[in-house]
Amino acid sequence: MPSNPVTEKSRNLIVVSNRLPLSIKPRGDGSYESSISSGGLVTSLSGLTKTTPFRWFGWPGLNPAKSEEKNEIRRSLGEHNAIPVFLDEKLAHEHYNGFSNAILWPILHYQSGVTFSEESWQAYCKVNEIFADTIAEAAGENDLIWVHDYHLMLLPRMLRERLMRMGKAASIGFSLHTPFPAAQALRALPTEKEILEGMLASTLIGFHTEDYRQNFVSSCQQALGAQAQDSTVLFKDRLVKTACFTVGIDPQKFDETISKPEVGKRIDELTEHYKGKKVVLGVDRLDYIKGLVHKLHGFEEFLQQYPEWIGKIVLIQVAVPSREDVKEYQELETEISCCVGKINGKYSTAEYTPIVYLHHSVPFPELCALYSVADVCLLTSTRDGMNLVAFEYVACQDDRAGVLVLSEFAGASAFMAPSTVQFHPANMKEMSEALLRALNMPAEERKERQKQLRAFIDANTSAKWGSTFVEELSKRAR
Repeated sequence: MPSNPVTEKSRNLIVVSNRLPLSIKPRGDGSYESSISSGGLVTSLSGLTKTTPFRWFGWPGLNPAKSEEKNEIRRSLGEHNAIPVFLDEKLAHEHYNGFSNAILWPILHYQSGVTFSEESWQAYCKVNEIFADTIAEAAGENDLIWVHDYHLMLLPRMLRERLMRMGKAASIGFSLHTPFPAAQALRALPTEKEILEGMLASTLIGFHTEDYRQNFVSSCQQALGAQAQDSTVLFKDRLVKTACFTVGIDPQKFDETISKPEVGKRIDELTEHYKGKKVVLGVDRLDYIKGLVHKLHGFEEFLQQYPEWIGKIVLIQVAVPSREDVKEYQELETEISCCVGKINGKYSTAEYTPIVYLHHSVPFPELCALYSVADVCLLTSTRDGMNLVAFEYVACQDDRAGVLVLSEFAGASAFMAPSTVQFHPANMKEMSEALLRALNMPAEERKERQKQLRAFIDANTSAKWGSTFVEELSKRAR
């Protein structure tokens, strides 16, 4: 029998992520200054602050040796209701780069040829244990605990075990921000059962799309013999709720930025600079799941098939550096740079360069300006949890009504397909034809598609995603 329901007002929220969403800088006098970083979960949970107080647990990125420095970091982070989970830097590296990003990340994104490392797996387990110890100690009776993403898939089980030993009860939610692969793909992971059992200790598990949710349920059935009915999974006498929660952005933030005079001036400058040309924009982390090499080959195919567009089209590709200390990402950056150089070398003239490659982060006002002037946004993910760049582009396109050309393997395509131009990212000809269709699309059709997409992102904001998940978690039996 579940215990008596607890009113939402009496339940505090604990948010857990691998890294805290704060930047910490030493002041020079032995003290530390912390400031909230932008994007991600900060925006997603902003809508909760008025109704549900929450504390944020995560690694601060630092592990000073002296206890006085750790206490000072705790004090500084405490001003933002954040609590550090300190990790040995070697352990943190092996957990993050060794297992999470070199083994788990590629398997979740259907990448083959992954080599399992027992050392990395042990580091992953150890970090999840440290998180569990810290949070179990800090959690109060009836707290809501919301765990985020693939770095902490073992945490729900470890945390529940500790809370039970301490006589505490809590509702544990887990949200995955990547795809969840088909059961056969997950079998490539030797620790598949441990990962699934870790997640199944949750009260509520959230996925971005229905396909991901169904894949998870199927894996639980095949690997663990769990029983599934509708949206619930029965495992070891526990009934676990699974659901799809559509994550989004804050469209108002983009509207406000575009309305600023200095951003409007920058939009005018870019419009004048690219006068007489169609602008195709790509904004991606430099990650192999984003299909950047596919995109470059597809754009080259377009120039080969439709030479009349040479000199009249420009691809602006923003590739934000990511995981630069991982060998595979270093090799990818080299390959992309070579592709850009090859294509520009072949098609450039003294007055024209077909690809503008920006291998660095772009300030938010500049990003909004780029979104605003782009006639097409080309996203070529080979696998992607959602891809919120699609949402951001739409938020900046009320005036131009540009076209979103979207890979069918981006999570966003599950919701936006009818109003976008879809293609398979490995089919260069299909990508080239999709780009041509977008460039030639009549104005009325573009406006109607933009209207539909704008209504979708306005209805599925980041704040709504956060509040909906917590509301559902608060209803569930522990």
